Amino acid sequence: MTSDARGVEWQEWPVCSFKSIGPNCARGFHAGEGDWPFRGFVVRRDDRVFAYANICPHRRHPLDSMPHQFLVEDGRLIRCGSHGALFTSETGECVFGPCVGDQLMRLCVRVDEQGDVLVRCPDNLQEAISLAQAGR
Repeated sequence: MTSDARGVEWQEWPVCSFKSIGPNCARGFHAGEGDWPFRGFVVRRDDRVFAYANICPHRRHPLDSMPHQFLVEDGRLIRCGSHGALFTSETGECVFGPCVGDQLMRLCVRVDEQGDVLVRCPDNLQEAISLAQAGR
C-alpha cells in the first residue's frame, strides 16, 4: 500500500485493461467486497487515463444512471445522471450545475507494463463518502 496526498493508505486495484477503454470513453469499476464496495470510474482521453470516485459532490449520488455512461461532448465532459452537473474529464472540476467550482474526488491511476489500469482507492464506499464530505 502507498499513502496518497490525503495521507490515507489505499491499495492499488487492477480495474481493467487500457485497451478495453475506447478513446474518449469511460468505464466504471468496483473495488473491495461486502455490502459497500468502492465505486469509481476511469476516463480515457486519447492516450491518457484519469480516475475518479463515482460520487457527485452535490448530493453524493453515483454519477452514472446506466453502467459506464459517464461522458458527454465526445468525452470532454462527465455528466451526473441525477441532476445534470458537468465536470471536465481531465480535472474533475464542475463547470455547470449546482456544484460549480467543486471537484470530483480524483484518484491516482497508472497503466502498467502489461497494459492494465491500476487505481489507488479505498476498498469501501463509506470511507470515500466520509472523505468527500470532509472536502478532501
